[in-house]
Amino acid sequence: MSAAVEGSAGGGAAVEFQGIRRSYGSTHALAGLDLALKSGELLALLGPSGCGKTTALRLLAGFDRPTDGRVLIGGRDVTDVPASRRDTGMVFQAYSLFPTMTAAENVAFGLRMRKVATAERRRRAGELLELVGLGDRGGSYPHQLSGGQQQRVALARALAVAPSVLLLDEPLSALDARVRVQLRDEIRRLQLAEGITTLFVTHDQSEALAIADRVAVLNAGRLEQVAPPQEIYSSPATTFVAEFVGVVNRLAATPDGPGRVRVLGASAQLDGDPTDTVLVRPEALTVGAEGPGEAGTVVTRTFLGAVTRLVVATEAGEVTVDAVTRPGLPDAGERTVVRLDTDRVRAATA
Repeated sequence: MSAAVEGSAGGGAAVEFQGIRRSYGSTHALAGLDLALKSGELLALLGPSGCGKTTALRLLAGFDRPTDGRVLIGGRDVTDVPASRRDTGMVFQAYSLFPTMTAAENVAFGLRMRKVATAERRRRAGELLELVGLGDRGGSYPHQLSGGQQQRVALARALAVAPSVLLLDEPLSALDARVRVQLRDEIRRLQLAEGITTLFVTHDQSEALAIADRVAVLNAGRLEQVAPPQEIYSSPATTFVAEFVGVVNRLAATPDGPGRVRVLGASAQLDGDPTDTVLVRPEALTVGAEGPGEAGTVVTRTFLGAVTRLVVATEAGEVTVDAVTRPGLPDAGERTVVRLDTDRVRAATA
């Protein structure tokens, strides 16, 4: 099944991109995007800079119009509907809070625009600030809040109007690593609690894998694969997905009987026809002092906590190995043998 068909999963979708094309002169930002978000799911739109993911989000938000195709929300064609009438809430990378308004006033802004009564606005703003852990900061102005706190206020503001779809545009990229992880988990908790359909745009594969129900990988305006995070990582549909999501070794292989190849001194079964290049994740490799495998010399050793990453120079080229951290792992300059888990070898594809 192609990524496009798999991504446009059936009727009753909360959001649908149908044959979306967006061109800017001779540049094709999106080249026929077919993608559906299920009601209540968080879908991460992942890809490198310039792949079209922000264009897709802007088309859904109503900030731009497609060259061709349709955008549907709840089965309703909103392709030509203004942004203000699309029932979406958006959180930007740069917070975009009003500097002259308090946190509570920022959260209540959308309700004020909808002519909601003052008492109800205050109640809802207070409720949402409590929800994002800022119940005591309603009277603070943006400059009195940290970056993480400002982004929490922006999230509360987006949720205040009870949108049918929440749009997150690289919402964590301006934060430091510790706060980014905390807020990532908070976004997921709130999204599950509210049951809101969410499109999360990011270039960070670790964020996408950690937070999403499904991940859609874009490359040069085209959808490469849509699948749950575990499947994206362990069964990438294309070489691009394998190399963009996580670390992967691209290794030469030789035929070794029907449906088999020989790589790193071991014989591995492949699904489909054997190829002269295979993909192997670092955790599918181990090292030892002797035994079957490919001998080599450790180039670098990097401690990463639970695992230690070794780069080993072998006759097949440099190989990255993620070994469980333990005493006795070889150090840089030492000889070792790289061993392969033959059940975790994939053919390189287009």
